[in-house]
Amino acid sequence: MRCEENGPDVVQAQRGDDRVTKIGKLIRMASVDELPQLLNVLKGDMSLVGPRPHAQAHDDYYSALIPSYNQRFMARPGLTGLAQIKGLRGATGEVEEMSARVKADIDYIDNWTLWTDLRIMLLTVPHLLLAENAY
Repeated sequence: MRCEENGPDVVQAQRGDDRVTKIGKLIRMASVDELPQLLNVLKGDMSLVGPRPHAQAHDDYYSALIPSYNQRFMARPGLTGLAQIKGLRGATGEVEEMSARVKADIDYIDNWTLWTDLRIMLLTVPHLLLAENAY
């Protein structure tokens, strides 16, 4: 994507976003733009599975609108998570969409098991390849 300064507002990527370059479109559709985050996993700042991190402006905005929003910080952010395999990825135009994502994040945290992490990692692959809301 081309970088644009939006000030304190963070504009989510969306279908047809003119900031996405042609090669960027291919990279984003394949979700390989997330691979550099593996370095954060190796450093211990992230986990393979956990709530996907959001921009700070989104954290500030949604924590004021969704009472349970900050509960998602009880786990390390992850490369993939329960919300992603449930199809709750991509832009969140409505607060209800973010609420559904947050609910999945909290469900993951409250019911964590090693088996759950393995299941999520296995299910992530087809979701990345078949997701219609990756752009």
